[in-house]
Amino acid sequence: MVDLSDGLEDVPVLHKDLKIPTFKYCPDNVQGPGCGVDPSEVTLPGCSCVSRSCCPESCSCLQTGGPAYLSASALLDLNRTDSDYSSPVFECNALCGCSDTCSNRVVQKGLQLRLEIFRTSSRGCGVRTLQQIPRGTFVCEYAGEVVSFAEARRRQLNQSAEENNYIIAVMEHAGSGSVTKTFVDPTRVGNVGRFLNHSCQPNLVMVPVRVHSVVPRLALFASRDIRTEEELTFDYSGGCGEQQPAEAMTVAEANRPNGPQRKPCSCGANNCTGFLPLDLSILS
Repeated sequence: MVDLSDGLEDVPVLHKDLKIPTFKYCPDNVQGPGCGVDPSEVTLPGCSCVSRSCCPESCSCLQTGGPAYLSASALLDLNRTDSDYSSPVFECNALCGCSDTCSNRVVQKGLQLRLEIFRTSSRGCGVRTLQQIPRGTFVCEYAGEVVSFAEARRRQLNQSAEENNYIIAVMEHAGSGSVTKTFVDPTRVGNVGRFLNHSCQPNLVMVPVRVHSVVPRLALFASRDIRTEEELTFDYSGGCGEQQPAEAMTVAEANRPNGPQRKPCSCGANNCTGFLPLDLSILS
C-alpha cells in the first residue's frame, strides 16, 4: 500500500499502486489565480477564553455561529444542512486562548480516518473507508486552489469533453442580498477529497467551515452511519440541484467541441437523475 499524501496527513491516504493523475497533494486550501486572500493567513479574530474547552456563554467564536459540535466531535445538527437557512460554523483558531483540545476544534485537526483510494467498476477512482464512521463525524475536506470566478470560468471553458471537472462552487447567502462565492479547484493541487465520486444518494454532506480565514473550508461530514469498506460519496450539487437546467445552455455552448457536456451518472441510486450535476452559473 502506498501513502498518496506522502506523510502530509496525520493518517496515511492509502492506495494499491494505482495510476493516479499527476497533481500536488496538499491537505489545505491554497491561494490560486484571482484569489485576493491567502487561505493560510490568519484573518479572523480569536476568542479570549482560557478554559480547556470553550462555552457558548463566553466564547466569541461560538457566539458568532452558535455551537456546531457535540463533545464527540460530531456535527451537532445535521438537519441544519437540509433547511433553507443555517448558522455558519466558526471554529476556534490560532489566535484563540483555549487549548488544542477545545471541542470547537474539529476540521482544523485534519484527516483522522483511515481512507483508501480504489478503482471502481465504472467511475474511475473512488474513496472508501477502512473503518466504521458514525453519523456526524468529520471525514475530510475538499481542498484545492481557491480561485476567482473569472479563473474558474476560464478553466471550465478550456476543458475538453473527456476531462474531469473538479471545480466546486459554493454560494453562501448572508441575508439582504449578500452572497459569498467560493471556487475550489483540486485539479492541480488538492487532497483526498478530489477522488470522491458523486452520488444522488450520498453518505457525506458538505458544510463550509471557517477556522483561521474568511475563506471557508469545504468540510465533508457523514450524513449517516457508514460501514467499513463502503465508498464515500457526496452530492456535487450540494443537494440544491442544478443552478440552471441543462436546457439553458445556448446552442453555441452545447455544440462547441470543448464546451460543457452533460456526463452520465453511474451512482446506481434509486433516485439517480441519470446525469452528473452541471453548474452553468460559472459560464454565465
